[in-house]
Amino acid sequence: MITFNTFKATDGSPIYFQILRYIKRGAVAGTIRDGDELPSRRELSALLGINPNTVQKAFHMLEEEGLIESQTGTKSYMTLSESKIAQLREDLLGDEIRGITVALRQMGVSREEALRMIDRYWEEE
Repeated sequence: MITFNTFKATDGSPIYFQILRYIKRGAVAGTIRDGDELPSRRELSALLGINPNTVQKAFHMLEEEGLIESQTGTKSYMTLSESKIAQLREDLLGDEIRGITVALRQMGVSREEALRMIDRYWEEE
């Protein structure tokens, strides 16, 4: 069963979007795998202290993207192929890098300076 122990709704984006991102990042990181069971919508809404409709929206979007399979009255399971995981990785990283790149350009940071900063922060981890 997928746990949400490390989930923290803090970045100001809609909660359903944060749930989507949490699950997608877990799939890319390998902590969420093909066939893993998700908590029920009711369980997850109680755990996170949010409206069940918010969880329903997140699960519906995951179904539309082909990342989970759900049937009425049964559990929901992850459906992850290697190609889906590769696409998720590309999409997630692309979104993050685009956002950082826009911010760097707005602050007048050169490409060379940005790369030096990345190198410095990379080494800190």
